[in-house]
Amino acid sequence: MKTFDETLYALLNDVQVTTQTETINVADGLYRILAQDITSSVNVPPHDNSQMDGYVLHSFDLEHADTFPVSQRIAAGEVGKELEHGSIARIFTGAPIPAGANQVVMQEDTEEVDGKIQIRVKATPGEYIRKKGEDITSGQTILKAGTRLRPQELGLISSIGIGQIEVYQPLKIATFTTGDELLEPGEAAEEGKIYNANRYTLSGLIPQLGFELIDLGRVEDSLDSTVSAMKKAADMADIVMTTGGVSVGEEDHIKPAIEQLGELYTWKVKMKPGKPLAYGRLKTDKGVVPFFGLPGNPVSAFATFKLFARPYLMKMQGTTQIKTNPIWLAADFDWPKANFRREFLRARITNKRQESVVEIFPNQSSGVLMSASWAEGFAVIPEDTTIAKGDTVAFYPFSTFV
Repeated sequence: MKTFDETLYALLNDVQVTTQTETINVADGLYRILAQDITSSVNVPPHDNSQMDGYVLHSFDLEHADTFPVSQRIAAGEVGKELEHGSIARIFTGAPIPAGANQVVMQEDTEEVDGKIQIRVKATPGEYIRKKGEDITSGQTILKAGTRLRPQELGLISSIGIGQIEVYQPLKIATFTTGDELLEPGEAAEEGKIYNANRYTLSGLIPQLGFELIDLGRVEDSLDSTVSAMKKAADMADIVMTTGGVSVGEEDHIKPAIEQLGELYTWKVKMKPGKPLAYGRLKTDKGVVPFFGLPGNPVSAFATFKLFARPYLMKMQGTTQIKTNPIWLAADFDWPKANFRREFLRARITNKRQESVVEIFPNQSSGVLMSASWAEGFAVIPEDTTIAKGDTVAFYPFSTFV
């Protein structure tokens, strides 16, 4: 059996990063992956400017007087004249600092006296002034290729005036379902059959990461039909992904289909849930297309997608940001039986005794999808480890895998 870390390393070491890029408007860039460095050609801010609404003056004058006439008014977007000696200027947030001035005084620290403005603070050169290039300097690389663009990165790019960016094209991921025991939601219940949960779990997980989902639906449970569907999926997509059906049973056709079209590795991973995992390569006219075979149990499929498929896909998409970091919190549960496998318990944060702690769903079976819906993340129990209430555990919010 492979350890969790060995499996993840093997997968990530085999990734071929996509080379397909496109140019899009910054406004359309949310959660896309930069394919080029972003370098600024301007300073941000482009000039010294005021942090406050108030008055701008030269601190030398304030050392010798405290009441001044107002010689001009400078609003944001306007450029004032050089400040007259012994005077002050009314200034607003973001407005450029005029020549001859080096200090801004907040409006709250002033008072109007006989048509002039009295300053009630001491001389402090540079106070409440944002310096030119304080945020970004011309020629500075502000974002590297491989960055996944969140709202704050879109704002950063916009702040230097760039309207279009080069990003990687979203990966196309094809899925299909096999198994005569499966019913689709809306169909009448039948004895011995179950509703297809995994198809709809994947149809949510894949677009959530910004990938294009190609859902080929349900395929007849035969080897010929499975081979045909696999070929079609590989021709249309960058990755093929299925759940279940990779065992050696004579009714499971995924494994022999892939072996006809390429090569398949089936691993037993020292983790729970999610021990069985399949990974392979499909040979097509356009080249090699990776294949992921997730376990059939609903929670195992959900967990292995989050923990293995997601980092693989994100690296293939071009991002360098695939690591997730835990929150360390006290356990509000006992886990007295050590397991040689690493365990990923469905858990959530709750408040007890005025502190945040981690609680777990009472039924941790890999077939209980309710546990994943109830939970907010994984509480991770390392191999050969027991946990007593109050011990510190690593909690990985599901949101960190998005």
